[in-house]
Amino acid sequence: MVNRLAAAVSPYLRQHAGNPVDWYPWGAEAFAEARRRDVPVMVSVGYATCHWCHVMARESFSDPDIGALLARGFVAVKVDREEHPDVDASLLAAASAFTPDLGWPLTVFTTHDGAPFYAGTYWPPVPVAGRPAFRDVLDAVAQAWEQRRDQAVETGDAIRAALRDAAAGRRTGVP
Repeated sequence: MVNRLAAAVSPYLRQHAGNPVDWYPWGAEAFAEARRRDVPVMVSVGYATCHWCHVMARESFSDPDIGALLARGFVAVKVDREEHPDVDASLLAAASAFTPDLGWPLTVFTTHDGAPFYAGTYWPPVPVAGRPAFRDVLDAVAQAWEQRRDQAVETGDAIRAALRDAAAGRRTGVP
């Protein structure tokens, strides 16, 4: 596995360089790889001092089985919200369509064209208090991509359109 985060400028990305996850930093290379492999992108957004980011890293991103699940069905992208506040803001806005519990770590599943079709925050390694296990989320998203891709793409397109419309309304002053 290529370690794409080892030389990152971001301390947060370097913290994840030793994970058994084939991480890509944010950029065109990740989305090109997702298109080539015909898989969705799993974007994990966090920052160096985020408590729950470290918990999820310890519980899930340090697990070789989770790394294998991600490698098999996704292109995994790690984003430092302090390095890419624009990406963070955009993905947070998209995530609000799926959960009222916004925060970090933020996990967003996108098409290989970058359209978000599912999102959430922290997912534990086992189901707890109504939260599914991260492994179960990965399985469900992979299954949706394989069996109901049209719906995933439609959802992503609808989220993008809603965000564009909201941004246009703010620019024109229309409530």
